[in-house]
Amino acid sequence: MRSILDSIHAFLGGVPFRWLFLLVFSFLLAFILTLVIRRIATKLKILDYPEERKIHEQPIPLFGGLAVYIAYVAAIFLNFSFSVELKGVILGGTVILVVGLVDDIKELSATWKLMAQILAAGILIYYGVRLSFLPNNWWGIGGEVLLTVIWVVGITNAVNFFDGMDGLATGSIAICCLSFFIVALLTNQPYLGYLTIALAGSCLAFLIFNFKPASIFLGDAGSTFLGFTIAGIAVMGGWAQDNPKVALGLPLLILSVFIFDVIYISVSRIYRGQVKNIKEWIEYTGKDHLHHRLVALGLTEIQTVLFIFLITACLGISGIILRATGDIVIYFEILQALLIFAIIVILMRTGRRSDQKE
Repeated sequence: MRSILDSIHAFLGGVPFRWLFLLVFSFLLAFILTLVIRRIATKLKILDYPEERKIHEQPIPLFGGLAVYIAYVAAIFLNFSFSVELKGVILGGTVILVVGLVDDIKELSATWKLMAQILAAGILIYYGVRLSFLPNNWWGIGGEVLLTVIWVVGITNAVNFFDGMDGLATGSIAICCLSFFIVALLTNQPYLGYLTIALAGSCLAFLIFNFKPASIFLGDAGSTFLGFTIAGIAVMGGWAQDNPKVALGLPLLILSVFIFDVIYISVSRIYRGQVKNIKEWIEYTGKDHLHHRLVALGLTEIQTVLFIFLITACLGISGIILRATGDIVIYFEILQALLIFAIIVILMRTGRRSDQKE
């Protein structure tokens, strides 16, 4: 058995476009697994039923995230290039997925979900995946650990909150992965490129079934797994060792749609007294996200999803340009992102007023 595995490894090592193999492999496997899991979830009645806060009108099978997870992990195993950091991402992501699967079957409290997310972030840190830009002393290391936990938990929940429309979270993560992949090639990080392209392939295959009208959902297991994994990849990347501003600014730009949405709704909900602590923040659900406001303006669901895809792609390109240009451009790229989101805020507030009139 070992000799067979070694032969596969040797073959893949000789493929000039290994990234293309991983993209196709993860895509095909996720496609097949989604078909199988959709049938199983339907038979076992593991469904997302319509209710007031949701926009679908018929029960939809859950557990789609399991197909994405298996396809991604299988592609990584076939790659046969492991690092200590990757172990942290896979183990932490597995914790997130398992807790999410339980939550999809029998809803867990926000406390349990938050504890699982902190545990998963702790696993990442234990395996060396943490932000690194503060002085190498006790308070600098402590600050990096704390900020890494906040980043991972924040992005994990941001992606989960964003998964409120057919194909939205899955497609947006795929676009972010492709942006990170291009930067990985530019920075001579083929290993990190393999990680991102495998996740992109899994997401793109699932998107076929998840785009409107969706026949299967990611579930909390899938959306939190994607959020956790992309957060870990963003920390793992050596985006600019010689320029901390680029190293910090690049992942912020590429993931800024998720970051903007979670910050906007958090500030809005706190201001209106709808959430008062972290537990309520995780549990609260409402139709005040970016995609809900765009629909309130008159866009169809498909138009809204494509609109957000385009914004995500534009900001991903900004992140790519940020890595390829000089120091002064950093400030203009960040300013450009802020102006884009200022326009979006105007649209969202208009959408809120339109929704309130109804």
